[in-house]
Amino acid sequence: MTSTSRPRLAAIALAAVLASPTARGDDLAPPRSGVDRSGVDDSVRAQDDFFRHVNGGWIRKTEIPADKSRWGTFDQLIEESDAAIRAIVEEAEHSDAPAGSEARKVGDLYKSFMDEARVDELGIKPLADDLAAVDALTDAKGLIALLGTLQRQGVGGVFWAGVDVDAKKSDQYVVYMGQSGISLPDESYYRDPKYQEIREAFVAHVERMLALAGVAEPKAAAAKVMELETAIAKHHWDRVKRRDRTLTYNKKTFAELETLAPAVDWKAWFANQGVKELEEVVVSQPDFLAAASRLIEDVPLEDWRAWLRWKLIHAAADYLSKPFVDEDFAFFGRTLSGTPELPARWKRGAKLVSSAMGEAVGKLYVEKHFPPAAKDRMKELVENLVAAYRESIGSLDWMSPETRAKALEKLAKFTPKIAYPDVWRDYSKLQIQPDDLLGNVRRADAFENDRQVAKLGKPIDRNEWEMTPQTVNAYYNPNQNEIVFPAAILQPPFFDATADDAVNYGAIGAVIGHEIGHGFDDQGSKSDGDGNMTDWWTEADRKEFDARAGKLIEQYGGFEPKQLPGQKVDGALTIGENIGDLGGLSIAYKAYRRSLDGKEAPVIDGLTGDQRFFLGWAQAWRTKFRDAELSRRLATDPHSPAEFRCNGVVRNIPAFHEAFHVKEGDGLWLAPEDCVRIW
Repeated sequence: MTSTSRPRLAAIALAAVLASPTARGDDLAPPRSGVDRSGVDDSVRAQDDFFRHVNGGWIRKTEIPADKSRWGTFDQLIEESDAAIRAIVEEAEHSDAPAGSEARKVGDLYKSFMDEARVDELGIKPLADDLAAVDALTDAKGLIALLGTLQRQGVGGVFWAGVDVDAKKSDQYVVYMGQSGISLPDESYYRDPKYQEIREAFVAHVERMLALAGVAEPKAAAAKVMELETAIAKHHWDRVKRRDRTLTYNKKTFAELETLAPAVDWKAWFANQGVKELEEVVVSQPDFLAAASRLIEDVPLEDWRAWLRWKLIHAAADYLSKPFVDEDFAFFGRTLSGTPELPARWKRGAKLVSSAMGEAVGKLYVEKHFPPAAKDRMKELVENLVAAYRESIGSLDWMSPETRAKALEKLAKFTPKIAYPDVWRDYSKLQIQPDDLLGNVRRADAFENDRQVAKLGKPIDRNEWEMTPQTVNAYYNPNQNEIVFPAAILQPPFFDATADDAVNYGAIGAVIGHEIGHGFDDQGSKSDGDGNMTDWWTEADRKEFDARAGKLIEQYGGFEPKQLPGQKVDGALTIGENIGDLGGLSIAYKAYRRSLDGKEAPVIDGLTGDQRFFLGWAQAWRTKFRDAELSRRLATDPHSPAEFRCNGVVRNIPAFHEAFHVKEGDGLWLAPEDCVRIW
């Protein structure tokens, strides 16, 4: 089952790369500091704004590339990964690999995207059969059946469904389902006055897309689309409520699902996705499904037809002729994110192949770009971070022995996955044709849907990865209590083998600690060491945890990006990632001090080891945003903006105050009693 609207069940953060876990011996000459002084702005005091002190010079002289909505250290790695993928897929495109082989499929998929002349020649024709199916709809039963068929092919509908590990029975799979149906980034975009201009631009965009497709009376149809999506959005849960794993776990029998949303022919909807029998599901937002059922009954079928035509065209836009591509980017790229220029076609083609056949590309990526020794070094570092967490949890003064024992038990059961899967995905059943771009995309989505459905009733696949090796990211999966670090992020600029350990621990030890920390954030802490969502806390300990998290929510809720006066961070939306950042940096500092074996770090370039550690953290978050993109992220992203991932964390750590002599009256000063420590 596939859906572009489905939220991830794993907590994900931009985090984690490779670092050396051991201190250097005294017999070696001091290494380079690893601090990039070219980015420093000496006009800003470290004590007042650490982020801009370390990165202000870089921010001032750096231009965001025309095809990007932001630019920073992670984006540089993504560019390198994209270039590596391009070389792989272009080699496959021009190879003489046999028909049916993975290499041939990779090459043919890329070729189908890069054949722009054929795509332009076809225009809207690849959607002709689907649009005809919409025209032929006569009742709600047919609408639901068609939505199920399209869901299997990657076209999002009114609700999503997907297969994942059951959060309360981690030894089995279950179907999750919940709200969908809107095109703007969030339900708030349909109601908040500050998004009025975006709403108007969206309606105009829908009208132009429908006109390009030859839909009759596109202006009236666009108005119907907006009216229906506004009605759908009215019943959406907001992002803060949606991230609550307790509220979103509502197991229903199939009969209860039918009672909850009686206007939906659930048997037909699921059957068209390959699910023939289903005893139970986990519903994320039950009242939304009930409301969607009422809308299906009350909204005229012609309005649903208008909306479904739009959904089909929007989902296919990237794979249609140039006018569709340009108009799609004009709204979703320029208007929503402020990006001036459409990325080069090869970049978009490489991303498609990496998405549709990710592990086939990943296998080649690892062979060419990942040194095997790095995996062993990464394992050592993870072990060192886990040991530091163990020490920290063991010494917490606010936690009872009973809860502490459960926390340590969970920590001991953490499973790290590093670089690439032990078992690669099999793409033998995926059919790819070199001259059928949209067909390839649809077949790839159906292939993934069928792969997911096939899990039902089978043992949990502990070897499965939710990211590809070439992905510049990392994640924690609470349902399997695992931390995962793809190969593409295990490289410079975050790890520098010739630099001092302090910077490496601060830059990437901290983000590895961040992923471990997700197991103990406000949501990850609801699962035990086996991945089952259960309450392993005493009432008093949970109350104390919530109080400390509440102080962090209050702190971040007062942060206002300097480039967008009046817009503030949502402390409740970002609390999980903020806990991860605070715990990650705090524990990485402990791990760094442990690595010194009681010795003092050398002073390098006039900087102490502790100073270099925190400078490494600040450099890791070197990022610059376009205004529109930053505004969008403030509304929708569970991560705080980069400046607060830096400043918001260090101000809570006493060692930072000591390292940079922060005093009362300085911008980053927090009184000791106001510093938040959770883990």
